[in-house]
Amino acid sequence: MKTYAVTSGKGGVGKTNLSANLAIALASRSQRVLVFDADIGLANLDVILGIKSQFKLQHVLLNEKRLSEIIQKGPGGIQFVAGGSGIESLVQMDGPAGDIFLSEISELEANNDVLIFDTGAGLDENVMKFLSVADEILLVITPDPASMTDSYATAKAIFKRKPMACIKVIMNMVDDEAEAKAVYARMNSVCQEFIGRSLGFAGYVRMDPKATTYIRQRKPFIIGDPRLDASQDITRMASRLLGDVYIPTGQTLADRLRNLYRKTTAVRGLIETSGVLEKIGLR
Repeated sequence: MKTYAVTSGKGGVGKTNLSANLAIALASRSQRVLVFDADIGLANLDVILGIKSQFKLQHVLLNEKRLSEIIQKGPGGIQFVAGGSGIESLVQMDGPAGDIFLSEISELEANNDVLIFDTGAGLDENVMKFLSVADEILLVITPDPASMTDSYATAKAIFKRKPMACIKVIMNMVDDEAEAKAVYARMNSVCQEFIGRSLGFAGYVRMDPKATTYIRQRKPFIIGDPRLDASQDITRMASRLLGDVYIPTGQTLADRLRNLYRKTTAVRGLIETSGVLEKIGLR
């Protein structure tokens, strides 16, 4: 099972909508996909999917339900786990409760091809923990200056914690491919110069007013109209991700989570101000 963590430097960049639509696009390519809402503060994946969740992660952490019992069917053939207040307890779990949860994670690995963690934005320690256990991190960026600077800070913090992390950029809300690749090129150049690491490119999604209409209706736009510019962009992105060579690390997700419970030291990523803003093109 391959794990992706979708994150962003700031909120409001369309991260959860991208997670949902990308999951559906992957499922349409014969992938068994599970989306895990790992956003502590703004867990709203179920809202975006248009499905009311009766059971959420906290029911598992309170020993009221098993993880397999709260997995719900979503649109387009995906499955999802609704998040909420339980996420913070999850990343701190150890002892017998942690062992039980990890055994259930192992069951997920046997029954799914792709797991997508839809994380929160920013440098919160709980977010960083989910990013550290993912095979690949999808960093959502918009052309907005604040998104660009915060994304740099996020990338820097990730590389400090996990120097060999695979981070791929998703450019969202762009006018066209040229703008997407230009912004990505600036971000990648800055990371190479100031961090010594490169960012991959997962794809882009164009600004699409018709897609926004479906979002307001709580319906994934790739299902609402697969012909939309945004839908076609997501479809291409899914094909790109599936086409990339994936070499398993040898550790299961359960193993990585088990190691995570043993690490309690936070890693703080502070953005350098000298020269970075100029390189990005904001000064």
